[in-house]
Amino acid sequence: MIPSLCSSSRTHAHRVVITGIGIVSPLGVGLQNSWKSLINGKCGIDTLEGKQYEKLPCKIGAQVPRGKEPNELDINSLFSNSQLRTMSMATAYALVAAEEALRDADWKPEKESEREETGVAVGVGMIDLTDVCETNDALNKGYSKISPYFVPRILPNMAAGQISMRYGFRGPNHAVSTACATGAHAIGDSFRFIRTGDAKVMICGGAEACISPLAIAAFCRLRALSTSRNDSPQEASRPFDKDRDGFVMGEGSAILVLEELEHALTRNAKIYAEVAGYGLSGDAAHLTAPREDGSGAILAMQRALRDASIDKTQVSYINAHATSTPLGDAIEVKAVQTLFGAHSKNLMVSSTKGAHGHLLGAAGNLEAAFTAMAIKEGLVPPTINLQNLDCDSHINIVANFPKKWTETSRRIALKNAFGFGGTNAALCIAQYVD
Repeated sequence: MIPSLCSSSRTHAHRVVITGIGIVSPLGVGLQNSWKSLINGKCGIDTLEGKQYEKLPCKIGAQVPRGKEPNELDINSLFSNSQLRTMSMATAYALVAAEEALRDADWKPEKESEREETGVAVGVGMIDLTDVCETNDALNKGYSKISPYFVPRILPNMAAGQISMRYGFRGPNHAVSTACATGAHAIGDSFRFIRTGDAKVMICGGAEACISPLAIAAFCRLRALSTSRNDSPQEASRPFDKDRDGFVMGEGSAILVLEELEHALTRNAKIYAEVAGYGLSGDAAHLTAPREDGSGAILAMQRALRDASIDKTQVSYINAHATSTPLGDAIEVKAVQTLFGAHSKNLMVSSTKGAHGHLLGAAGNLEAAFTAMAIKEGLVPPTINLQNLDCDSHINIVANFPKKWTETSRRIALKNAFGFGGTNAALCIAQYVD
């Protein structure tokens, strides 16, 4: 029996810190490339190429830049054709991000005991519909035309499985698929695995690569996507702005290395921030729309703060879920003001989706990574494209330019993530103090 599973290890809650981050995003490949682009106000949204998109109301998306430049992804130099046949592109993104995160954390254990104490929790929000359509077309040509790897490509847990197999990690092997809350839930579940002694290290996050004509068409039919700025794609995603008309679909992956504090200190690991609390809730209201009173979001935030034993007056930044939809952004602002009351005027709030679009199942984890960077650097990332705030708010929404985060004794943030079906998550992420 490995030490982390012994009953004596469960006598107290372990503290959990972030020691590694890897990113593949529309803002660039690599943590530093993506962070610099975000802070400099750049946008990763562009026109989607292909005749099939020309017939759709939305013709834009936020795709991972491809090429051989340092901030671009050269997928064929990282994987062979035979490897790519076995996995979805979301899994490939997760593997690239995981490699950077593990290198960043300096954690690639060789001892079997250390691998047994390292787990993986990576989810995918939505499978690649193009793969499904093409495989169905292949079936019409004959049974033998079906790839034996089709099922592994579309299973939501295969990103976690591939990472686990590549590095020999034999701790918890977990996958979350909770729509747009997937990445945040994966981080929160990993936090709990470590806190209760089921693992010493967790590799966690989400991945998404589902941009296709069918996916765009389907979300358009839901009236969820922006359709008014096809000619100016970099202005289309505009959280909290009165002219917002829907989100822009994005793709990519962000992977975090979470680690039990004493384990991290013993090996002198770099610490970005501490994961202090995790809250979950359900709206129980509608297939796609949040509850109008914001009570689902309020419950998730309340529970995260309670879990962290942190008073709401200690929070100074909220990295919002705000996707640039007319209804969702307004309800989230309402929820924040309802929960924080008079303290609302002291809060800084931003949504980074203006820069990178909405990565669906990889949104909460990418934005959690940016929240950790904000804590480490003392710099709050901006909400770009915010020209006219449309809600009656006392909150300081950080617009268009980053803001220094210095007016507090300890930097403490909430990261919100909400998904279709009324699933909500909130992470309390704080500056690490001894």
